[in-house]
Amino acid sequence: MDNGAADDTAETCPNGPVAPADPAGPYAGGPWRNYFLILLDRIPTPIAVCNAEGEVLIANPAMAEQWGTSPGQLRGRSLLDLFRPRAKEQVYRIAEAVRLGRRSRYPVEVHWRSASDGTEREGELTVDPVGDSSVQPPVLLALLRVRETDPPVPPRGTASPVEARILALAAGGATTASIGTALGLTVDGVNYHLTRLARRWRVQGRTALVARAYVLGVLAPDAWPPAPA
Repeated sequence: MDNGAADDTAETCPNGPVAPADPAGPYAGGPWRNYFLILLDRIPTPIAVCNAEGEVLIANPAMAEQWGTSPGQLRGRSLLDLFRPRAKEQVYRIAEAVRLGRRSRYPVEVHWRSASDGTEREGELTVDPVGDSSVQPPVLLALLRVRETDPPVPPRGTASPVEARILALAAGGATTASIGTALGLTVDGVNYHLTRLARRWRVQGRTALVARAYVLGVLAPDAWPPAPA
């Protein structure tokens, strides 16, 4: 299951050797880690889990959708590269709070440029240091609330780059699992995009989605294997 989760990030334990950090936190062991990742995939709110420096450890499909990419492609990116804060003082306040071990929610007004249509978007990024208070530094849970004035969804006849690649693989007969493997998505991540497309285009089933994609010009009519137009 590839959500961009980091396996090699480390935390320094005060009384012992370095221990690997896991964004699943207390649910990192056994099946709980998978439950955590599945839940993250299904949440429609854009979410990222970052280390104390703001580097993305894991992101859900809703967050990756803001840049028209897959969650795995956001791994290692800095929040400050993805979002531009309206006031840098807000960022300094969060950094100081993390340094002092404070646990609270810190809202930051941000703006960014959509990768799908190039429009400038605005919203509020809430950063919340989470995890066991005895472990320093904490991981950061970042939730994005997009301003309602932004375009809620693309026009019915369009598809994001990730959606177009999913449709092309589906048109070639790939299973949901193999599509996820090819694009660095989980099965739930692939279904998330297919469900959004089905609602936008008002069709049911994968066959109807593929047919609609050809009619709308999302897939190239003369390409095999199927490819985005």
